[in-house]
Amino acid sequence: MTIAAGYDVGGAHLKIALAEDGRVLDVRQVPCPLWRGLDQLDTALANPGVQAMTRAASRHTVTMTGELADVFPDRYTGVVTIVGRLAAAFGPQTRFWMGRHGIGLAEAALARHADVASTNFLASATIAATRADRGVLIDMGSTTTDIVPFANGAIAACGLTDADRLRTGELIYTGLTRTPVMAVTTRGLFQGSWQTLARDPFATMADVRRVLGELPEGVDQHATADGRSTSEEDSRARFARCFGRDVEVRDAAEWAVAARHVGEVQLRSIHDGAFQVLAARPPQGPCSVVTAGIGAHVATEVARRLDMPAVSFGELIAAPLEWRDWATRCAPAVALALLE
Repeated sequence: MTIAAGYDVGGAHLKIALAEDGRVLDVRQVPCPLWRGLDQLDTALANPGVQAMTRAASRHTVTMTGELADVFPDRYTGVVTIVGRLAAAFGPQTRFWMGRHGIGLAEAALARHADVASTNFLASATIAATRADRGVLIDMGSTTTDIVPFANGAIAACGLTDADRLRTGELIYTGLTRTPVMAVTTRGLFQGSWQTLARDPFATMADVRRVLGELPEGVDQHATADGRSTSEEDSRARFARCFGRDVEVRDAAEWAVAARHVGEVQLRSIHDGAFQVLAARPPQGPCSVVTAGIGAHVATEVARRLDMPAVSFGELIAAPLEWRDWATRCAPAVALALLE
């Protein structure tokens, strides 16, 4: 049997999955902050765990969103560079996801660079559409959230590019960890009063979730905004700066209430996006939500508010229990390992 590896080269992480005969064998996510330079991709590929996985695979398939990283002047350059890097690493038979055009070798990928760029959501949705009757995939990552409708075994998305998807509600530029608090809301609640927040990236949503005790273990792999620790105490101090305060001013319970409100504002933005997507393509019958990404639990709450049943991507593909959470979190990479 062929052991297949799927790779999702993001601007912040490299995700890799192994599968054999439709069964997930391993899933891993490692930091890959491409905005710092291409050497970060080389470092991620050289990770011992990633190396062990790549050596075990005889088939390699790649998708990406990393072409958007600041290190590249435009998407085309990003796609060309990443395709070249991965083809050099894994050989001329390396395959690339081309969205609506399926999978092809490097030459085909370069000819269809616009279909290679940031279409990883279509890989996950393709698997979801073949295993669930009708519904919507909600994949909340560290930076963005994809909302992709599907029905009758086919993807029913209205948009394919980032520009179109931002207009249709199918892409919400908000994520579980890396989004700055100031990008979620410009005002907050403190001590029963509304106040304007500092429009400076003092804290991220990872800090908000640490204050709330709701950050899944192992999903936040990047440095904090101020370079200090990821402790709850330091997270609370960063969050307090958004309110122009020192953390000592109030106790932990008051900061938790303020953090809860910011988290709610973010959740509502995803909820609104899901409503827009469903309004554009009203489901003709029972509809479920397939949850994915490191924020799958947030997607589950959106499903509850929509009064729709939820199933995680890992459950949908019957991933082994030891890999189910990470198969859900790294859905595009897993999808590519499963697709022929």
